[in-house]
Amino acid sequence: MTTTSASFVTSRDTLHAMVEAETERFTVGVFQDIAWAHKGVDALKQAGFPVESLTLLIKDGPDAAAFVERTLGAPADRIELAGIGAAVGRGPLLATLGGSQELVKLGLAGTMRRVGFQPHDGRIFDALTKKGGVLVAIKSEPRAADALAILHSYGGGNAAIGAWTGRV
Repeated sequence: MTTTSASFVTSRDTLHAMVEAETERFTVGVFQDIAWAHKGVDALKQAGFPVESLTLLIKDGPDAAAFVERTLGAPADRIELAGIGAAVGRGPLLATLGGSQELVKLGLAGTMRRVGFQPHDGRIFDALTKKGGVLVAIKSEPRAADALAILHSYGGGNAAIGAWTGRV
């Protein structure tokens, strides 16, 4: 019995090591369009969130790349997203999700788990962005609640803080 118990502990410890992961905390919301996103991002900036902490992701369209560049001060990256198609975006969330290689295969629905969201959250963000919404994410560990309040106040739909950090 002791051998089985020791074997079980070893197996459990091995399994535990396999699922332990480092994740970054992001607060994410999707605005219905560029006009709403502009107001929300301006409020985040006025509240002291640095531009380097912000991510924008939007389905490619006539004003999308210009909005990202104007808002974040750098050109937008063009990305193919599984389930959405051509999109533009910029910011730390995109790299954390695995860059364009992972996003083209798995899309938002398949990658948002890496930043602490459940699969159904990823599908919601995916669906809202596909309909033309603007995904705004803030890398915001110390001020996640502040970022969430601002997203909600300015119309960021389904805004939430990635909470499942540490294990994926």
